[in-house]
Amino acid sequence: MTNADNLGIGSRVKHSDYGLGVVVNSKGLHYQISFVEEGIKDVHRFEHHMEIIEAVETPDDLISSLEMERTLIGILKRWSEIPEHVSLAGKWTGGKMLLQPGDKNMAAKEIPIDAFFHKIVMLRDRLRVLEQRINAHDKLSDEDKVNMQQYITRIYGSLTTFNVLFKFPHDQFVGEKGGKE
Repeated sequence: MTNADNLGIGSRVKHSDYGLGVVVNSKGLHYQISFVEEGIKDVHRFEHHMEIIEAVETPDDLISSLEMERTLIGILKRWSEIPEHVSLAGKWTGGKMLLQPGDKNMAAKEIPIDAFFHKIVMLRDRLRVLEQRINAHDKLSDEDKVNMQQYITRIYGSLTTFNVLFKFPHDQFVGEKGGKE
């Protein structure tokens, strides 16, 4: 049985303040209801000033707007070459990297850490695109794809030293678990 806290899109209601309306969206603890006289209003799911005129069941396979957004972002990240924004860990902001040669007659080189970090992120993104292209390649055998993927995974493992620069762990390089890299 459908009650006021489980209305599907298209359900018709009568609100004590806003009058007749139709549920046009369901967002967390609120319904977005289009009222004949008042326009679209957000109404709390558990509001007791609402009479159900005709309930529409919520489909079991319905996903929320947030789930849809996350899914679309995941697809776009996976199949596009548009780089995502990756944050430098705060402790490195404004820092510099000093390359000190062993030869005392040569000058040291300073590189802003944010510029170096940007290069590391570009490298990571290009490796991801390479992985995608290998997976999508129609002339490589599955065995060739697996071999190339394993090689890329070992490259990621070699780059884990730079993980200290990343603000969020989900952006970091991940190599073979328990590998010798």
